[in-house]
Amino acid sequence: MTQHSDVSPPPFARRSATPVATVAIDAELVRGLLRLQCPDLADLPLVKVASGWDNEMYRLGDDLAVRLPRRDVAAPNLTNEQRWLPALADKLPIRVPVPLFNGTAALGYPFRWSVVNWAVGSTAASSALHPSTASTMATFLAALHAQVPPGDAPVNPWRGGPLLERTEAVEERLEAVYAREAGLTVAHADVLGLWKSACQAPYDLPGTWIHGDLHPKNLIVEGSEVVMVIDWGDMCAGDPATDLAVAWMLFESEQVDEFRSAYGGASAATWLRARGWAIYFGAVLLLTGLVDDPAFAAVGRNTLNGVAGSW
Repeated sequence: MTQHSDVSPPPFARRSATPVATVAIDAELVRGLLRLQCPDLADLPLVKVASGWDNEMYRLGDDLAVRLPRRDVAAPNLTNEQRWLPALADKLPIRVPVPLFNGTAALGYPFRWSVVNWAVGSTAASSALHPSTASTMATFLAALHAQVPPGDAPVNPWRGGPLLERTEAVEERLEAVYAREAGLTVAHADVLGLWKSACQAPYDLPGTWIHGDLHPKNLIVEGSEVVMVIDWGDMCAGDPATDLAVAWMLFESEQVDEFRSAYGGASAATWLRARGWAIYFGAVLLLTGLVDDPAFAAVGRNTLNGVAGSW
């Protein structure tokens, strides 16, 4: 879920939370692109498996997938994946979908596209997680955030920047979810108070590489273990607190503490900002999920209910 809804109509004003595609993609087009540019893979079985906010995914054979941007705003994000993921993959303790082939615009399709590894499993939004997952994810993020981005690393206007820039979006979404039967057990005023505290927390460390869109649907689980972290379209140089928000999306209070301990070294201000990002993601996921995605709604609800229950 690459989130650009700060500048889009709010999801409660639309029939679907998923943004409208700006380009048509079907299996015939994907097969044609493969035949033209990657003919050695063109005859493998091809099945559409997902149409997300920004990309469509087709499983290719048993071990591969084709990833194609479905709207204009997503095209640069896939290019970022193609350029930067190969340099990061070997430094990370969990697999990432490194592009194996970088396709280009053709046959009327206007964007770059990728062939990537396929990961067997289901997302963490619908899977039981092993108790060690808190430590596993913290170790993964510590490794990612230890990587110093180069000067030409992408900067994302929706991720990794000052929380204050998200205030209008957060307040609007919180007001909307509290006006509905959203199953929240934490008071609106309490969440707003935590948000304001997070916005006041100083930025006391340099930017690092961040995933930028780390939520349960972007974690692939097999046998209760996270085996791949997917959807790196929002990767950028920014505040690592953005990614640390995943602790509240995945875990109960005790495991949030385990996650925090295993990550190590982050300041109190960083964790306050992380809780602010958790509020932001929670509000967005709950509100969009209430439109047409119960799994997103559940993640958002649990996140907002959980932020008030830890330290």
